[in-house]
Amino acid sequence: MLRSMLWQRLPSSPTSDVNPPEPGPDPAVPPLPPEIAGWFAARGWRVRRHQWEMLAKAREGAHALLVADTGAGKTLAGFLPTLCDFAPSAGTVPGDGLHTLYVSPLKALAQDVKRNLLTPIEEIGLPIRVETRSGDTPSDRKKRQRERPPHILLTTPESLSLLLSYPESADLFAGLKRIVIDEVHAFATDKRGDLLALSLARLHALAPHAQRVALSATLANPRDFQEWLAPQGADDAGEIAAAVLVLGEEGADPEVEILLPIEERVPWGGHAGRWAVPQLYAAIKANRTTLVFTNTRFLAEFIFQCLWEENEDHLPIGIHHGSLSTEARRKVEEAMARGELRALVCTASLDLGIDWGDIDLVVQMGAPKGSSRLLQRIGRAGHRLDTPSRAVLVPGNRFEFLEAIAAKQAVDEGQRDGEAFRPGSLDVLAQHVMACACAAPFHEDALLAEIRSALAYSWVDQATFARVLSFVSNGGYALKAYDRFQRIVRAKDGTWRLAHPNQAQRHRMNAGIIVDSEMLTVRFKNGRSLGTVEERFAAQLSPGDTFFFAGMSLEVEGVKDMDVVVRAAKKSATIPSYGGLRLPLTTHLSTRVQALLSDRAGWGQFPDDVREWLEMQDYRSRLPAPGELLVESFPHGGKHYTAYYTFEGWNANQSLGMLITRRMEDRGLLPGGFVANDYCLAVWGLKPVTDPVPLLSPDILTDEFVEWVTESHLLRRAFREVAVISGLVERQHPGQKKTGKQVTFSTDLIYDVLKKYEPDHVLIEAAWADARARMTDVGRLAALLERSERELIHVVLDRVSPLAVPVMTMIGREAVPQGAVDDELLLEAEGLIAAAMRPDLPLEGE
Repeated sequence: MLRSMLWQRLPSSPTSDVNPPEPGPDPAVPPLPPEIAGWFAARGWRVRRHQWEMLAKAREGAHALLVADTGAGKTLAGFLPTLCDFAPSAGTVPGDGLHTLYVSPLKALAQDVKRNLLTPIEEIGLPIRVETRSGDTPSDRKKRQRERPPHILLTTPESLSLLLSYPESADLFAGLKRIVIDEVHAFATDKRGDLLALSLARLHALAPHAQRVALSATLANPRDFQEWLAPQGADDAGEIAAAVLVLGEEGADPEVEILLPIEERVPWGGHAGRWAVPQLYAAIKANRTTLVFTNTRFLAEFIFQCLWEENEDHLPIGIHHGSLSTEARRKVEEAMARGELRALVCTASLDLGIDWGDIDLVVQMGAPKGSSRLLQRIGRAGHRLDTPSRAVLVPGNRFEFLEAIAAKQAVDEGQRDGEAFRPGSLDVLAQHVMACACAAPFHEDALLAEIRSALAYSWVDQATFARVLSFVSNGGYALKAYDRFQRIVRAKDGTWRLAHPNQAQRHRMNAGIIVDSEMLTVRFKNGRSLGTVEERFAAQLSPGDTFFFAGMSLEVEGVKDMDVVVRAAKKSATIPSYGGLRLPLTTHLSTRVQALLSDRAGWGQFPDDVREWLEMQDYRSRLPAPGELLVESFPHGGKHYTAYYTFEGWNANQSLGMLITRRMEDRGLLPGGFVANDYCLAVWGLKPVTDPVPLLSPDILTDEFVEWVTESHLLRRAFREVAVISGLVERQHPGQKKTGKQVTFSTDLIYDVLKKYEPDHVLIEAAWADARARMTDVGRLAALLERSERELIHVVLDRVSPLAVPVMTMIGREAVPQGAVDDELLLEAEGLIAAAMRPDLPLEGE
């Protein structure tokens, strides 16, 4: 039976009527065409206030950002002006040609929107052709779309950029009236957002009057997105332009519960929440359809396996994540759409608004890492504005229990978090310049002005753009002697054009933003593909080894070229290891967790074991207050440990561990290693740290950081990505594809040349930007080090503290699947826990 923390649950808002009194449109907005109004009435629906507002903004020609809850009809609001334009009763119906462009971060979302969009089009009888375009679209259909485009084209940022690289793009987009960007929060702040921003700038040059619309359910900073969406003026001194903000009607409050173990003992360590599988299975049986979110692909495979072991009723349970093949993902999506699955275990691959209205429960395994992400996932349940979404959070350990409470409180209070915008990336700019050259010759000044109309690239000056052009032209000073880097040339009339016509084909074969880890295809002997695993994982496999993937236990028959050939097996299996950074703990949520720690009056509402854990920590040491950096030093097992309670996320803590151990080595403290989680970094060595302040001085980011990034593979890995994105290194040639090893070998050679002969190369600069921001979270590190100068509290203890136990139980375990050893961790950590939770002096011999 499900046992949940109902003390945290708020009463839900009363459910609205299906068809409450019509508030009516703005008097300035013309009424809906009768055929569309009749379609709403036939379904018992009303046009919501924000849908009227979006229609009004469309009639005004204004760019608009709609922020509305999941299930509020955002997508319909985005397309409603287009449907009205094509209504026969509205007058002249638009003729052939592209009218509306829809851009989404996921191919699956575009397919889902197409299904939902065709319903009103067919039922109303509107003369609209709708098609999708992505990497999966057959080449003959892509060619036809360029020659005879549909009225509405649904695509992704990458496919849009490729479409703009064709010479006919100027004619194709000349009559464009509307651009709808869905789930804008999911990609506007990253490199895919940079690519889309540049494509929007190009579209603005081709169709200056096209209206831009963006849709989202979860934005902490709408103003930033309003400014990102709007085209900027050429005047540097002018104000930043911004799209109009439209806020959706409020929906029913979500019903969020936090699951506890039946024996009311929240685990000390682990992240998988394996303890909850029996209760999770009971919840799946009790509900019609349950969506189970995990934070990593690895954890999705693990939880899916655990559920199948528990599944004595043989319920149909599926799995969905980015490493599965397109065929496997689509099969699962269609089964969900038909209501054939009782549960689906998934990752961020299903965060975004695929509309499965029959889902009545969402489960979040492990901590959500952010209130906006949690709200997005909760919204998958019900997917209706007037119906409360039901969700259960399953903490993997005690810190995650506090994080779950913090996330739930943030959701209840309507507070959001999200990624901050940053300057546009130079490698993406280089790719866009090449796409423009493929479409037609361009004038340098005109293209720079166009690029600067995108806010993300308004910082690019003449000198920076000249460096980018030089790179696209010949690879830069150190590489210009090599013919293969000659891509564009300046003609006598001053325009830039392709050095050779075949450069266009090479660009289109290699353009893109997502650079995967080196991956191998997992397939059966008959050729059926199951998905991909990392090359470094596959290299460890020998014939006869088994691993669990795509919901099956597989036995390796051999590794050949870029394939892992397998057959079904019943042997015990290991789990594949997936690359990529872990989801970052947001700053907003970490601050809330620290506030919970310091709010002693609120501890009484926690389970007894959590309350006793915090009380013993408070008695034996102290608890870190918001803005304070607590550092504890204690001996254990013949070594000296120092625990830094940063609350800055795993990525930042991992980077800090690398830097601190370097500095400890320089100071003769003989470091032995470190282990990190989202909340704490524990470092050990043979000598005690008597004063942690010198280890945390801000110059660590100019000395040890530069040394570490330069000497390690971090900068090489960052360079590999920017080299591929910028087009310097090509992954594909006609009839052949480079392996991950070959790409890495090529980029390493070029990196060594540039590092020696042109260290200020534009791609070295782009790689450093990535290494600082994405790979090491240096921004949060800098804030932490600044805080340590003012608010560092150092406590010296005679033994391990209660607060250190969760991170201490991870030592030596990171190479082992987290979750699979939760029980073993508890057993082996009994001595550690007993020492930490004992209030008296240590026993003799400890």
